[in-house]
Amino acid sequence: MLRIAVVEDDKSERWILSDFLRKKGYIVFDFESSEESFDFLEKNSVDVVISDLRLPGLSGIDLLQKVKALNPRVEFIIVTAYGDVSSAVEAMKKGAYDYLLKPLNLEELLLKLKHVDEKLALIRKLEQVESEIRYSKGTIIAESKPMKEIIEMAKEVAPTNTSVLITGESGTGKEVLARFIHEHSGRIGSFVPISCAAIPETLLEAELFGYEKGAFTGAVAEKPGKIELADGGTLFLDEVGELSPLLQAKLLRVLEDKEVTRLGSTKTKKINVRYLFATNRDLEKMVKEGAFREDLYYRINVFHIKIPPLRERVEDIIPLAHYFLRKFSRELNKPIKGFTEEAQSALLLYKWPGNVRELQNVIERACVLCKGEFITRDLLFLPQVGESVSMRLRDVEKEHIRRVLELVDWNLSKASEILGIHRNTLRLKIKEYGLEEGH
Repeated sequence: MLRIAVVEDDKSERWILSDFLRKKGYIVFDFESSEESFDFLEKNSVDVVISDLRLPGLSGIDLLQKVKALNPRVEFIIVTAYGDVSSAVEAMKKGAYDYLLKPLNLEELLLKLKHVDEKLALIRKLEQVESEIRYSKGTIIAESKPMKEIIEMAKEVAPTNTSVLITGESGTGKEVLARFIHEHSGRIGSFVPISCAAIPETLLEAELFGYEKGAFTGAVAEKPGKIELADGGTLFLDEVGELSPLLQAKLLRVLEDKEVTRLGSTKTKKINVRYLFATNRDLEKMVKEGAFREDLYYRINVFHIKIPPLRERVEDIIPLAHYFLRKFSRELNKPIKGFTEEAQSALLLYKWPGNVRELQNVIERACVLCKGEFITRDLLFLPQVGESVSMRLRDVEKEHIRRVLELVDWNLSKASEILGIHRNTLRLKIKEYGLEEGH
């Protein structure tokens, strides 16, 4: 439901309009003056402002311009007397959605609010579609310094044919990064993913290399493998550490010879494939233990990118949560706008052992259960963080102080002013957290 700010200096008119809208289910905030309403709008969001044109102090048009500068997406409906129609038209030229004449026709107002609601819903849907298209093509949502550095590394290696090994815990987004590299590679072929852990070894060989008709029982027709399908494009082998010694040897031969042979065939086919690999295992340790071929390891580990776990990039949690919220609220056709402050705090304090995948699942479940416009703390069903809360808060505070210091080039006076603490307190915090300029 729309959040509406009503600005009217006439007490009775303000009360009648606000009461009417509340009874229709809208969330209404009413104000006597432009200054009072703007103080509120600087810290709080609304969808629509219904403002009288003539107000003491700042006029309705003045308020319109100030609010639009603050948030261009807020829609304005100007209320005016008949003699002020030219001023109302001028307001529309400056960004007002529409105007209404006094005395108000409340049914006409409801119709205009319905149109505003439909317009905003359409904008949200278009933004969601664009967001999903970007994300499906490998766009990475990143606000943290480590992830921004990883994106730059990925952009550097993307146009080359260099093999890339992506490591990190399960759920950190290794496939998303692989898609990002492919989309920035300039290759016109497909991005072909395959999980080496999800398919039994007996079937994985056929899936990778393909087979001819009659190659084995059940091979009733020929089928190209994933390697062939990636010709001209990119093959992404996830969980490459799960390959058996036999398949490790066959993969090494393909990488060296740049050709593939289907099962049941003696013919080889030249291929032009870009290889990306991922694992959550310690391949170097596996090499030492004899569980992974050393020659294959050096073939696939030409360029290494390690994705940090979500708990080490706290700045990414809320942007990712909002992305998933938009995605699932659209799929479920629910008008969910965001998270309560308590819910956001809970998201930041939780350690996310399952990383981005776990965050996605938590937000999807919350969207399914949500009956209002905001996801609350209880809908997240996150375990109590207990003793870890104080440590998590320290992590958040440390990162916040570090970012502010970098923003002001380590000017302690400016930083302490932004942080709202005394300069001596800031010095103690810097010492406590071991923060150093340039690190």
